[in-house]
Amino acid sequence: MATLRLSPKYQVVIPAEIRKKLKLHAGQEMVVIEKDGIIRIIPVKSLKEVKGFVKGVTTQDLREEGERI
Repeated sequence: MATLRLSPKYQVVIPAEIRKKLKLHAGQEMVVIEKDGIIRIIPVKSLKEVKGFVKGVTTQDLREEGERI
């Protein structure tokens, strides 16, 4: 498990092993979400990077006929 330390300026450094695994780069934008005392740092991806990530997903049989508005 990788650990990090909060600097006096409230900055954190993402450990190298995590940066490499997630292919993060300097200046990349992140979203920070806190829920129930847990902090999540999520890399923002460009539209080009996420293009096609749901390829093949179908909405058929997603809901019953009676559940439709």
